Amino acid sequence: MSDFAVLRVEHITKAFGGQPILKGVSLELFPGNLKVLIGPSGGGKSTLLQCINHLIPPDSGQVYLEGERLNPASKQNLRSFRRQVGMIFQDFNLFEHLSALDNVRVALGLVRGFSKAQATERAMAELTRVGLQSRAGHYPAQLSGGQKQRVSVARALAMDPKVMLLDEPTSALDPELIGEVLAVIRDLATLGMPMIMATHQIGFAASLADEFLFMDHGVIVEHGSPADLLAKGSESRTRAFSAKISELTCEMGE
Repeated sequence: MSDFAVLRVEHITKAFGGQPILKGVSLELFPGNLKVLIGPSGGGKSTLLQCINHLIPPDSGQVYLEGERLNPASKQNLRSFRRQVGMIFQDFNLFEHLSALDNVRVALGLVRGFSKAQATERAMAELTRVGLQSRAGHYPAQLSGGQKQRVSVARALAMDPKVMLLDEPTSALDPELIGEVLAVIRDLATLGMPMIMATHQIGFAASLADEFLFMDHGVIVEHGSPADLLAKGSESRTRAFSAKISELTCEMGE
């Protein structure tokens, strides 16, 4: 693995209404890395991901992509950064009036300057990659939640991102649809896409992640490999949190 961080986040802070949400969070993401944010709701995971992409402007701190500092005051620099850092949301964020093909194709023309033929070819390639080539003409209302999320992944991949940020990508899905989205994420991890993912799918994340980052009250309170943090006998916050999730899952399944 390279020693050069593809993404570096330094001392990010954010407060809403005087209430601190992020309290100086720092992390580094290296080529081929999958880092997983876990922890209780309200701990700052989603806010951190949106601050990295400046969808929510942080109050202080810096973000670097391949060593170059993001300058959010420059619209051109910010647009370039966002093209290279794909974002997957909990609620898909698709255009309801556009087909799956057009949801993927539209930014290729507007942002990357592709011709319609080029954009169509690339969009179909990405839909095929996520197993949705047969649904290209369908609108979001005609797609399942898992299919919608896979369209949003295809849309992000079409921009050739250097990093992917995934904010609870399966939280809005019915249990039977989660697997199809996780399969796409597994494929991306296998191909070496650097990713930061917030998720409660601990078992899945443990099988792929290089590092768990446990967030609570706006700080990373512990970090380490899944094997270390989830080891039998470990007194880590991560292991205790994972046990609670397992208990809740079992109770809901009864």
